[in-house]
Amino acid sequence: MITEDRAALRIEGLRHSAGGRLVLDGIDLTVEPGNSVAVTGPSGSGKTTLLMSVLGLVKPDEGAIRVAGQDITRMRGRALAAHRRTHLGVVFQFGELLPELSPVENVALAAMLAGRDHRRAFAAAEDLLGELGVPLEGTSTGLLSGGERQRTAVARALITEPAVLLADEPTGSLDRTSRESVADLLFSLPARRGCALVVVTHDPAVADRADRLMRLDMGQLAEAHA
Repeated sequence: MITEDRAALRIEGLRHSAGGRLVLDGIDLTVEPGNSVAVTGPSGSGKTTLLMSVLGLVKPDEGAIRVAGQDITRMRGRALAAHRRTHLGVVFQFGELLPELSPVENVALAAMLAGRDHRRAFAAAEDLLGELGVPLEGTSTGLLSGGERQRTAVARALITEPAVLLADEPTGSLDRTSRESVADLLFSLPARRGCALVVVTHDPAVADRADRLMRLDMGQLAEAHA
């Protein structure tokens, strides 16, 4: 549930240095529920650092990151982990699923870690995977196609009904057909689920689907223009 701040994600004055280099230089970004933003930029420009900062895995030198109304830069330990599990969903390039588990088990595990009981977690996982077109019967995650794995990863990210969905090169490892299918799915989610979507991508065909296109370069984030 989003509290205090209507924005799902609000970043203000974010600065981060690493190895003597200013990676993020005063980043400002606001994403409302139901909206999507694509972030592009050259390799090494800080895109992944920005996502890791929003996840609370990189501590910035300065600035605020409000997720569902709460500044995660002021959170520590269990409070940060609980807020992340509840309000943030993330999809990585290679899905990062547990291959020894079934798709349902992968998704249900995320729900149980967020506090849902076993029965409800599995029921919700089956419903969500069915909605996203992932086969449920007799399938191990390791045998899924690339597109099906990413759809399972999307389901895992959505199972807690997060305020913010982050995707880091979510189509980078897929063939053209699967890429189109997964991109269509991702960019349909803000309207269907009421979440904010932030996608980091090098693919113009993916980035152009977003409501807003941003470019991160030399530590600065700005509106990109075609």
